[in-house]
Amino acid sequence: MPSQEPMLTRRPSSHNDERATEEDALLTGQRPSRQPSASRWARYREIALFAWGLIATAAVIVLAVVYQHQTSKTTPEKHGDRPTGKRNLVFMVSDGMGPTSLALTRGFNQHVNALPWDHTLGLDKLLIGNSRTRSSNSLVTDSAAGATAFSCGHKSYNGAISVTPDHSPCGSVMEAAKRAGYTTGLVVTTRITDATPACFVSHVRTRMMEDEIAEQLIGNGPLGRNVDLVLGGGRCHFLPNTTAGGCRADGRDLIQKADEHDWNYVSSREDFDNLGTSVKLPLLGLFAPTDIPFEIDRRHVDSEYPSLEEMTKTALRALKDATKDSDQGFFVMIEGSRIDHAGHNNDPAAQVHEVLAYDRAMQAVIEFLEEDDTEGLMVATSDHETGGLATARQLNVNYPEYLWYPGVLANATHSAEHTARLYFSHLSTSKSSDADLGKYLTKLIDDNLGIKNITPEEIDHLIAHPVLSPWTMSEIISKRSQTGWSTHGHSAVDVNIYSSNRHASKKLHGNHENTEVGEFLRWYLDVEDEVKEVTKELKEKLDISSGESWLGAIPSQEELAKVESHLMSPQRGFD
Repeated sequence: MPSQEPMLTRRPSSHNDERATEEDALLTGQRPSRQPSASRWARYREIALFAWGLIATAAVIVLAVVYQHQTSKTTPEKHGDRPTGKRNLVFMVSDGMGPTSLALTRGFNQHVNALPWDHTLGLDKLLIGNSRTRSSNSLVTDSAAGATAFSCGHKSYNGAISVTPDHSPCGSVMEAAKRAGYTTGLVVTTRITDATPACFVSHVRTRMMEDEIAEQLIGNGPLGRNVDLVLGGGRCHFLPNTTAGGCRADGRDLIQKADEHDWNYVSSREDFDNLGTSVKLPLLGLFAPTDIPFEIDRRHVDSEYPSLEEMTKTALRALKDATKDSDQGFFVMIEGSRIDHAGHNNDPAAQVHEVLAYDRAMQAVIEFLEEDDTEGLMVATSDHETGGLATARQLNVNYPEYLWYPGVLANATHSAEHTARLYFSHLSTSKSSDADLGKYLTKLIDDNLGIKNITPEEIDHLIAHPVLSPWTMSEIISKRSQTGWSTHGHSAVDVNIYSSNRHASKKLHGNHENTEVGEFLRWYLDVEDEVKEVTKELKEKLDISSGESWLGAIPSQEELAKVESHLMSPQRGFD
């Protein structure tokens, strides 16, 4: 039988060991010498773990506070909420750039720089939605109606400069921002009196009234001066047609008149470079008689014209300095204007360089916003697509090859427009025979467009129809690169929306009307009330009784059609 343990036998335990030690001490009169027990080590471990957890929690809280502080300048407290303090807003417009422009330029960029197939543009990383572009009177908008949707938040007819379909003025977001205390700016590569910039600072019933737009821009309009910084082209509409580079029909010199509104005027690359880091506002910078050259051409005359990226950096620095001690920030519209013109010309080589220039300007904006202490946001979109661009083309009745050749565009050193201008100049100064003219054109197209296999039929067409040469030369390079176009005008395709902060621009995620972009601009700046005030004041100052005013006469449908046909001319910009 197994031995039975006596009932009074003490089982070994730490508790019993401690009790026995204490009893021995009572019998001997000596203090017990205790060793830390397992339970005590467990307690110490619990205390240590608790302390570590407390320290770790505190560290996480501190890091979260630091992170929130670092990101608070670009991220509202709640996604999609309007910021409450000082803020800056940069609105960028890529005139005429549709989604295919990105594919065209991305493929070109990968080819010329030997980049991997998954390399993207900076634009690609900022896509948040797209915009529907129709105007009030057409499924295919023009820039004037498109920009009116941005500036006023209203649909209007093609040709309207911040007026509604009933031909009455609507207050623009820039005018409202100026009234609310913001410092304002415009940066473009076309004429500063062209449709898109005009819609932010003027009101006329047809976009052809560029003399009147210039008048209102400098401050001679119903609301006075509403823009503090202007950089772009379009000097001719500020100078009388009796002076070199002037085209004003009324003989007035608005450059001199601008002195009355304290404008600081610069007109050359040297003037621009001398601005340095100290820019005094208001600043009027007009660097070309009409449009600044296409980027593919401008890069060869960099000493004459600043780039869009350079103008953007200068504008942001100047606006930051001007508002450093202000409770309000700034609002600036920056336009990659001549993407549109490349589309009108159906010139793919000019197009890719314009989009890359716009992409560089956007990256300059992003870097500025990341480094600036003031909360800021960039929102960008296009007013429409131009050209019906396709990165594919069927050249004959045979089943099409799945090919597109960006290398053909890489061989071009100049735009078709520039090449045609050289041809026009040659015709005006030379009486060459057709044979000699053919030799001249063969070399000209090789030197400028990189096309070495020009055909006799193409040469004959250029000789027989010189007025069409900008389009003919664009066709020569488009066909060889297998780039397709459906029109020399605009198309109704939806265009992309971009943002520097997808949380702050949550209202623009997905598909929207272009008017919703305009509504977002005034919402973000918190100037909805000021827009209403400006609109009311404009209508009060409108002289309806005479039918004639700073708005101009109400245009007929025939007059609006003439505007469209002029913009479609292959010699646009040459006359």
